[in-house]
Amino acid sequence: MNQSLSVAPSLEEHTHENPVVTKQQLFTKQLIVLVLEMLLALPLGLLLAKFQIGRIAWIFGGIAAGTVVLQGCRIFYQYSPQPNRTARKVGMALVGLTVGASNAHGNLASVASNIPIFIFLTLFLLLSGSCIGYIYSRLSKTNLLTAMLATVPGGVGIMAAIAADYNKNVSLVALVQAIRVTSVVVLIPFIAKTSTGNYSLQTLPINAAWLNFDPSQLELLLLVLLITGLVVYPAILFKIPAGDFFGALLIGIGFNPLLHWLPFVGDISFSPPPIINLLGQMLLGITIGEYWGDKPNFRKRTVGYALMSVGMTLIAGAIAAIIAMQLTSWDWLTCLLVTAPGGSAEMILVSLALNHNVEIVTTGHLVRLIAINSSLPLWVFLFRRLDERLSESV
Repeated sequence: MNQSLSVAPSLEEHTHENPVVTKQQLFTKQLIVLVLEMLLALPLGLLLAKFQIGRIAWIFGGIAAGTVVLQGCRIFYQYSPQPNRTARKVGMALVGLTVGASNAHGNLASVASNIPIFIFLTLFLLLSGSCIGYIYSRLSKTNLLTAMLATVPGGVGIMAAIAADYNKNVSLVALVQAIRVTSVVVLIPFIAKTSTGNYSLQTLPINAAWLNFDPSQLELLLLVLLITGLVVYPAILFKIPAGDFFGALLIGIGFNPLLHWLPFVGDISFSPPPIINLLGQMLLGITIGEYWGDKPNFRKRTVGYALMSVGMTLIAGAIAAIIAMQLTSWDWLTCLLVTAPGGSAEMILVSLALNHNVEIVTTGHLVRLIAINSSLPLWVFLFRRLDERLSESV
């Protein structure tokens, strides 16, 4: 019964706990790790693209690269870097820019009329996550706040950071969240690809031009990246819910209309080159993989309970998809993509790769991101109070 699942060997403390290591040295090490991950993710993405996985192959390449590099650092160099949250924010911004540009010509007004349905589905998933968290807490003998942070569909980094703020089990929260995100990212494209419908993931030819070297397009690319940075940084600084993704998405939607509105600009149209999307996907995948590579030893029972809670979360998402089919005229795949329990950016990318109702899927996940992040203080307060009462009654 005391057997454990060894995910990584016992190591010395993280370098951020070692006062000898300066911030500059730590930054340099993190940068080297990120470069190694990108260099490994690129050939892995190219290899996976040959197997017709579609344009989301780069996420899987990033997941594998993040896991391998972090485990390599831990095993061979006794260095334990923490998951790079900044890299995920950059990835979210790049993906948001790509998704926004793809939605620039969509009929967003008609999608806005479905916001009450999106809110209802979000509330259903939040309540389901709370019930699952309570069950998981009772079965695994974990305190309620840790269980809720682990099971409510939110970002891996956000939930782990909140767990750290309240001195809860950060590793356990990150484990459950990473299993959930990875499961959804793997299962949904597989279901879409193997379904009886005529859905196929679009692929990017290996010899396709990843970057337009036309001087005017390069200038516009630099301009839009600069504007994105100027908008996204304050959004992150002031902790605006989903600010990195949402801000970049708005820029992607409004950049071309703004260009056409300017009197001194000719008939120029800009579309982010494929390399922006690929880099964003790799960064998203790398950060997911880093959470896998950062796992300490867990008992088999702990992993089993984590898998059980993720399974219940996936079932709740499937039930929400059935409800959405009854309330709307959307097809089953759209409902599945809208209600899939994260990651939001990854599911939007899947809909983009399928070229399937991107506006609906984007709006649905944005409503959920904003609702979850804006209500987090209330949820944390309620969970803490309930946790205290349950502790007192024991």
